[in-house]
Amino acid sequence: MSAPISSAPATPAGTGDDGDSAGTAGATASPAPKPGPLKRLYDWVLHWADTPYGLPALCLVSFAESSFFPIPPDVLLIALCMGATRKAFRYVFWCALFSVLGGALGYYIGLEFYETIGRKIIEGLHYEDAFRKVEVLYGDNAFWAILTAAFTPVPYKVFTIAAGVCHESVSLATLLVASALGRTGRFLLVGAAIYYFGPPVKRLLEKYLEWFCLAFMVLLIGCFALVKVVFGGDDKKPPAAAPAALPLTPELCPAHKQTVQDAPVVQAREP
Repeated sequence: MSAPISSAPATPAGTGDDGDSAGTAGATASPAPKPGPLKRLYDWVLHWADTPYGLPALCLVSFAESSFFPIPPDVLLIALCMGATRKAFRYVFWCALFSVLGGALGYYIGLEFYETIGRKIIEGLHYEDAFRKVEVLYGDNAFWAILTAAFTPVPYKVFTIAAGVCHESVSLATLLVASALGRTGRFLLVGAAIYYFGPPVKRLLEKYLEWFCLAFMVLLIGCFALVKVVFGGDDKKPPAAAPAALPLTPELCPAHKQTVQDAPVVQAREP
């Protein structure tokens, strides 16, 4: 036989004589902190995956990220590939294409508008130290520097803008070829992983994508170094002769300026 149900109303938790303080504390509890501007921008990029405009948004984000936009296109690429696995390689193609085109825009910004636009982008994203290091890297091997930046977590936009500033050391063709290889390889890694392994790999990509890309790049450079050691031989080419004269432009890389300043001055002999 069931126990009789009392007609007296039950006192809700957090109210009454003993619950007044608890209720007041709950009512005055501080609300959850609002997400920062970068997190809101991230969520805004990601929400396009649930709209019919996912592919155009991917193209625009890929294009803009190569010169000024702070959110990488990988987040939207992963979401689109997860929603339509059969279209993964299609998304990879468009993402890589517009990323390389955006790199050309970054080059042009560095070439023609560094003081008015490029410098503000670098300073606004706090990439001043990275920019100075890139200028030195371009003096060593511009192609490998751009290829590494295009594939790894290194800020790619810094390399595209710096390439335009150091245009006498880095040609537009070098930027485009290295960017095409690096960006295609990076996005292909994402698309192929989702295409062949499906949803289980999503969390791994979101958490460890940068480390996967970095490890793959280190492995690739190691393979090239091994091939050079095994098949390169001992032949050494003589160093290339320095150009007779180089234009001194103070807006170019410090490394280039130093080369010009240290170059010997050759005086023409009178006939």
